[in-house]
Amino acid sequence: MALSPLDGRYGKALKELAALAGEDRLIVMRIKAECMYLLALAESGIFKISAADKKKILSLAQASKDAVETVKLIENEGFKGIAATRHDVKAVEYYLRLSFEEKGLGKYIQWLHFALTSEDVNSLCYAVMMRDALQYLLIPALEDILSALRGFAKTYASDVLLARTHGQAAVPTTFGKEFKVFEYRLSRQIKQLKKQQISCKFGGAVGCYNAHAAAFGNIDWPKFSKNFIETFNKGRKSKIFLWEVATQIDPHDSYAELFDNLRRINMILLDLSQDIWRYISDGLIRQKKVRGEVGSSTMPQKVNPIDFEQAEGNLGLANALFGFFSGKLTVSRLQRDLSDSTVLRNIACAFGYCLTAYKALDGGLSKIKADTQYALEQVRSHPEVIAEALQILLRTYGRQDAYESLKKLTRGKKINSEDIDAFVENLDLTPPQRKKLLSLKAEEYIGLSAEIARKVYL
Repeated sequence: MALSPLDGRYGKALKELAALAGEDRLIVMRIKAECMYLLALAESGIFKISAADKKKILSLAQASKDAVETVKLIENEGFKGIAATRHDVKAVEYYLRLSFEEKGLGKYIQWLHFALTSEDVNSLCYAVMMRDALQYLLIPALEDILSALRGFAKTYASDVLLARTHGQAAVPTTFGKEFKVFEYRLSRQIKQLKKQQISCKFGGAVGCYNAHAAAFGNIDWPKFSKNFIETFNKGRKSKIFLWEVATQIDPHDSYAELFDNLRRINMILLDLSQDIWRYISDGLIRQKKVRGEVGSSTMPQKVNPIDFEQAEGNLGLANALFGFFSGKLTVSRLQRDLSDSTVLRNIACAFGYCLTAYKALDGGLSKIKADTQYALEQVRSHPEVIAEALQILLRTYGRQDAYESLKKLTRGKKINSEDIDAFVENLDLTPPQRKKLLSLKAEEYIGLSAEIARKVYL
């Protein structure tokens, strides 16, 4: 009955993400934000609170499933004399009012949601949820892929592979070096991703601390807000921070920076998925058979590259959303319009498509193996690929028409090693020069591929 495959087909694999970034977590975080803010007000000296009452409020901050359901009732249907608010954050405030009364905390109710706008609460909550999803799920999944690529680069460092440029046979490379290309690219982006910080605002109705200053002008509210936001970074590698100059909403520039970073990562992984798909298609990479798995409903012989195809599709979906988010969320009419609200609720969906893709890709990588013998045979069947080496060496020997003569011999033609040997024998060369040219073998013409594949760069 799920409308989205994220909650249906892929739901089981995304339970952890739902727990960190789903609708229930948003409500839990709102409850926590309101409780912690009230305690921060007390710590600033605005009012006094006993240790016992503080303990009760901290307990309420760890919202239960029942608490979440009660908030939903207050928002949508009404509860215990409270009419349906049709406002998600106000529903949280009213839930806490009821809870405070039940726990003998009624004297603190006046400080709930004090001088805040809903966006202060929401902004903090979304920042925390994205931060946690990144730190605990997305980055580890990406590091699993990175580890697999690093392993392939090392394992196949010296195993020759015919490179293709414009789809045509070019010069040899190695499997390891080509895996290294993706490892290097992905490593750079993960390093940037780990440094990404997510902003939130906490300055009241239009970001000016109007109500705060009117009530307690002696308090440095920007400093208070900055310190309060910082408390949510305890024990976290990824950080959130206060956007100090805002309107009613965070401008979401840091969101765009994050989303664009993820888009770059996803494009690298999409490129990888397509390349592996092609290597599989060409027989250069073989897939392990999984017992019981079906490749086709009618063709029993097939072992389809479904993991890489699934990754490609989900990466595209994620990037479509990220591109929209970056363009949409950074634009707001005057000090605030509400069109960002429903968009923000879909960030977890983009993360879900990412995580589905990352898991599929990692699973696919665990089931492949390079067919190094077939790759070697393919290189040997294209002796013309040493034409580059021949013409470059002939230049060093002083021959000015080296390129043109090799072009005449090889371009668009199917030649064999005997043709190349005959060409070399007819050249005016010294014996050592001729010997060197005749010793060239396509499978050995790999340059520094192995060294590149084995080197640790980042």
